[in-house]
Amino acid sequence: MQFGWQQKIARAVSPMLAIGAAALVLFVTLSPAHAETDIFPQVMPEEISALREQAALGATATPLAPGQQKLTPALLANYIERQQQLRSVEVTLGGPKPALTDDLLMSYISRGSLAGSNTALSAIASFTDPLPRPTPSVSADLLSDYISNGYQPTAKRVEYANSERECLAQAIYHEARGETATGQRAVANVIVNRARSSKFPGSLCGVIYQNADKGRYRCQFTFACDGRDDTPGERRAWARSMELANKIYAEFALGEEIGVVPGSTLYYHTTAVHPSWANTFARVAVVDSHIFYAP
Repeated sequence: MQFGWQQKIARAVSPMLAIGAAALVLFVTLSPAHAETDIFPQVMPEEISALREQAALGATATPLAPGQQKLTPALLANYIERQQQLRSVEVTLGGPKPALTDDLLMSYISRGSLAGSNTALSAIASFTDPLPRPTPSVSADLLSDYISNGYQPTAKRVEYANSERECLAQAIYHEARGETATGQRAVANVIVNRARSSKFPGSLCGVIYQNADKGRYRCQFTFACDGRDDTPGERRAWARSMELANKIYAEFALGEEIGVVPGSTLYYHTTAVHPSWANTFARVAVVDSHIFYAP
């Protein structure tokens, strides 16, 4: 009990200390801040400024490669100025130019020969040697002979080709319209072989209608002189004959082989007959209902 008076004093002072502390905190919080002007330097040192201006990936920035710089008016003006300076300079190698003597020229030619292709001789030859002129493939005599013997206007040649195809289609239709495609080509093959042989006319129409004007059954192909109407009556068969005739005539005009029977095959007849001349020729093939012979 001897400390009772001390406790009483502490209890009386404690509220006063708490109020003082709160007043101090409130004073510090509400009082205006006064920053000192010498806390940070006003001027940044040059070393720090230079360091901040350096590239982020290294101590020095990598310069742009030629041609990658951005084209600015300043860069363009600098380029023009440099070109003008370069063109204004007179370059003289080894003093005044020497006279072009024979020895100097031969020396230059000799040095050029070491590289394998003498450009000096080529340059001289291009001026001294005349340019080769191609020989014309068509001479005046050749052209005159062509006009006299073989020239035909385009319209005439088209008309002739159409006539040849028409004759061949008639022969295929009347001689083999019931045959297979191979059998029809075999008959057309004989007609082409005759046109290419010196023993018969040289055109398809000439072969097909040979001797047709000499009377009934005097021609080479029966339908050409039997006195009947040759107008095709079967549309589909005629269309097939025309299509095949177009192909065969193209091969004939281009000099190609038809290839069904040999080129020496000049005769044929159906298996239903046996003409007397069949014994004088060699049988070479039998295709569908036709037997083919060569001399």
